[in-house]
Amino acid sequence: MPLVTTGELVARAAAARSAVPSFNVITLEHVEAVIAGAESARAPVVLQVSENAVKFRYGRLLPLARAAVAAAERAAVPVALHLDHVQSDGLLRQAPDAGFSSVMYDASHLPYPDNLAATSAAASWAHAQGLWIEAELGQVAGKDDRPPLDAHAPGARTDPDQARAFVAGSGVDALAVAVGSVHAMTTRTATLDHDLLERLSATLDVPLVLHGSSGLPDGELVAAVAGGIAKVNVGTALNLAMTGAIRTFLAAHPEAADSRAYLSVGREAMARTVERITGVLARA
Repeated sequence: MPLVTTGELVARAAAARSAVPSFNVITLEHVEAVIAGAESARAPVVLQVSENAVKFRYGRLLPLARAAVAAAERAAVPVALHLDHVQSDGLLRQAPDAGFSSVMYDASHLPYPDNLAATSAAASWAHAQGLWIEAELGQVAGKDDRPPLDAHAPGARTDPDQARAFVAGSGVDALAVAVGSVHAMTTRTATLDHDLLERLSATLDVPLVLHGSSGLPDGELVAAVAGGIAKVNVGTALNLAMTGAIRTFLAAHPEAADSRAYLSVGREAMARTVERITGVLARA
């Protein structure tokens, strides 16, 4: 089916007090696995390409984006394409022609006034191009380009009053909030500040986004959706599934040389992970 927009999927989820799953993709196998898992769960999904993934692909956005668009157009469920954690204005400006309906512009590492100014400028440009735009306030720890930070430290978490002013001043369509999740967690042991999440949900009139969701157990994910999260970002969980399955396969088949043999195993493991997480969110 044709590509849908991230904005319409998130708006639909927010109205239903549910959340749309959004998975970060790095390879074509990621793309295919996310779509296969979403089809098994019979649920819409967002494919996300991060700035770090673009750097991995020699700084070229179009090869992976074109593949994602082609796969999405042949999917049996609605699929949207989102450009994630963009700090480069040059990359931001490639989004519309590459098939993206939305972008997460990330200036959260800057002091608040600079974050607001940069995000406001990005939002003005994005809206002129018909793009839905997400931003971040607070610091969701775990990104490679940021110093270690306690996810529950007062300076890390999103302040509701500041968030209200930020959304009004920047004009963004959604806000990624820092409520205790951490990027790149390899264990599902994170806990959220649900009281803070409820206050943010009550204060803001835009959908809330949860980054770093791979580190959350199912109960925390369900509670996050009940607390107002409308878009759930997942990346590391796919990489763990793929890498673990490939390691197991190669240990059992040390003679294997055809990459299709182990990549297919990795792709299947990612698809199962997508189906499981999507199912959890559907039950929230």
